[in-house]
Amino acid sequence: MQALSFQVEKMKRMLMAAVLGMAISTTPFVWAAGNVSAGKEKAAVCASCHGTDGNSLSDGFPKLAGQHEGYLIKQLMDFKSGERQNAIMAPMAANLSEQDMADLAAYFSSQKTAPGAVSEELLAAGQQIYRAGNKETGLPACMACHGPNGSGVPAANWPKLASQYSTYVETQLHAFAKGERANDPNGMMRDIASKMTEEEIKAVSAYVFGLKP
Repeated sequence: MQALSFQVEKMKRMLMAAVLGMAISTTPFVWAAGNVSAGKEKAAVCASCHGTDGNSLSDGFPKLAGQHEGYLIKQLMDFKSGERQNAIMAPMAANLSEQDMADLAAYFSSQKTAPGAVSEELLAAGQQIYRAGNKETGLPACMACHGPNGSGVPAANWPKLASQYSTYVETQLHAFAKGERANDPNGMMRDIASKMTEEEIKAVSAYVFGLKP
């Protein structure tokens, strides 16, 4: 019961911080309404890395299918501004307008995520970290922000993780831990990832790949 209360309270604090931060950062900006049909046409250039429907064929590239619109738009904006560094995505996002981003996000979010699978040897360890965290190191449960089934929280721009490639998730957690990726609200993911061991990163990345979207 004590561990559960710790996680609930941690979740409340993180949710409040993210919502407040989001309100401050997005109030001046009005999202353009995305058009799925227009987004499908514009997504043709994305297909070589992310697949025609957002389900990439390589585990080095993230699945975009079924991801939340707001999160996708934020990442594109961050790639364009340089807040999120990536040698491939920076030039891809450089010439995108706000409408382009909204259309792409609308299209990819409307697609169905291809399911993944978790390896049996990492199931128990991954489930432990995802659902309960590590109280000894102050590591919160991943589900506090990303939901019991990895569905994320659209209102806070917290991404859906269910069925995301484990290789990609590992790469992002390492990037957050090293400070190489720094576009997380209030440094939240950098703080969390820095508390994780290599074994915990590998296990939880494998676990989310097996979550059903």
